[in-house]
Amino acid sequence: MLELRPNCECCDKDLPPESTEARICTYECTFCADCVGDVLKGVCPNCGGNLVARPIRPAAMLAKNPGSTKRVLKAEGCAPKAA
Repeated sequence: MLELRPNCECCDKDLPPESTEARICTYECTFCADCVGDVLKGVCPNCGGNLVARPIRPAAMLAKNPGSTKRVLKAEGCAPKAA
């Protein structure tokens, strides 16, 4: 089950479970659409994989399986992963 992390790892923007701005890779690294487009160019800086829109968990299911509250922030900032 997806963690639904609560923030962008680059800029710390809030990304609640219902956010259409959240992007994830296969490891669930989480970034906002602005950082993915403007800074990361669609590539996860952690694993080098692509970043796609995170699915929205229906509100009724959030009560049973809430999103994570643990914030992750890259202390060194974000830059595209070197090829």
